[in-house]
Amino acid sequence: MILADKIIELIKKSGMTQDELAEKLGVSRQSVSKWEGAQSTPDLARILKLAEIFSVSTDVLLKDEMELEQEISTENVETVSVKAHVETEPPLRPVSMAEAVEYLEKNSKKAFLVALGVALCILSPVAAILFEILFENTVMSELSPIFIFLTVAAAVGIFIYAGSLTKKFEYLEKECLDTEYGVNGIVKEKREHDHSRTTMQVIIGVILCILSVIPPIVCDMLFSDSALEDMGAIFLFLFVAVGVFFIVNACTINGGYNVLLEEDGYSRQKKTKTSKAFAAMGIYWCIVTAFYLGYSFITFNWHISWVIWPVAAVLSPVVVIVANIIKK
Repeated sequence: MILADKIIELIKKSGMTQDELAEKLGVSRQSVSKWEGAQSTPDLARILKLAEIFSVSTDVLLKDEMELEQEISTENVETVSVKAHVETEPPLRPVSMAEAVEYLEKNSKKAFLVALGVALCILSPVAAILFEILFENTVMSELSPIFIFLTVAAAVGIFIYAGSLTKKFEYLEKECLDTEYGVNGIVKEKREHDHSRTTMQVIIGVILCILSVIPPIVCDMLFSDSALEDMGAIFLFLFVAVGVFFIVNACTINGGYNVLLEEDGYSRQKKTKTSKAFAAMGIYWCIVTAFYLGYSFITFNWHISWVIWPVAAVLSPVVVIVANIIKK
C-alpha cells in the first residue's frame, strides 16, 4: 500500500475530513487532496505530524510493504489533534533552509550596523565638549551643536540602511513558522558556536558601562578648575559607547537565532500579543530621545544627561507590560 492510500485509509478510520486534517497540519485542503491522489507527497515535517496525529510509526507511512494493521483510536486522534491544533494556529509560514541562512547572514550585518548607530548617538556630544574645551569663549564654540546633529544624522542613516537589510524577513518576527527539516538543528548549532563570543561581548560591555564613571572622577581630581576637567566626560561617553556597541551587537545576533527558533520574545504565543507593545516602545524611545536632547541642549549638562539612557532602559519593560495589559 502506497502513502497516498494509507492517508486515505487513516482519514477514513479517524472520521476526519480533509479540511480538518489540513487545519491540524497547517496546510490547505488542496494539499491533502493531492497527497491522496499521489500527485505530491508531504515533506518530512508533515510526515512526522501525520504519524503523531494518527498514532502510527513513520515506517508504516513510508514503507509500501508495510500495511496499516493498527486500529486508529478515536480517543488518541482527538487528543493528538487538539495538541496539533494548538501548535499550528494560526497557519504556519514555511521557511526554507536558504531563507534561514540568508536571514542569519543579513542579521549579522544588521547587528554590527545597529550597534554602530547606537554608539554614534552616544558619542554625539563628544564633538561639542571638545569644541568647548578647545575654543572656550570664542565664536567657534557656537558651532558645537552642528556636530551633534551631523553625528545623529549619520546614525539615523545607518539605522535606515540596517533595517532595509532584513526588511523582507519581517514576517519571521510576526508569523508562526514552519521551518524546513534541518533548519532548527543548523540554527542551534550556529547559536552554540557563537555563544562564547556573544556572552563575552555582553560581559565586556557591561563592565565598560560600569567603569565609565571612573574617568570623570579621576579628571575632576587631577584637573579641577581647568578645561581638561571636561575630558572625563569624553572618556565616559567613549566607555559607554563601546560597551553599548558590544551589548547591542551580541543581543541582536542572539535575537536572530530566537526569531528562527521561535524562542523567548518570539514564541508563537507572544507573537500574537506584542504588536501593540512594539508600537508603544517606538513611541516611548522617541519621547526619551526628545527629552534627552532637549534637556542636554538647554542645560549643556552632557556629562550628566547620559544617565537618562540607562534609566529609560530599566523602565522599558514596564512599558511593554502596560501595553500588554491595555491590549487585554
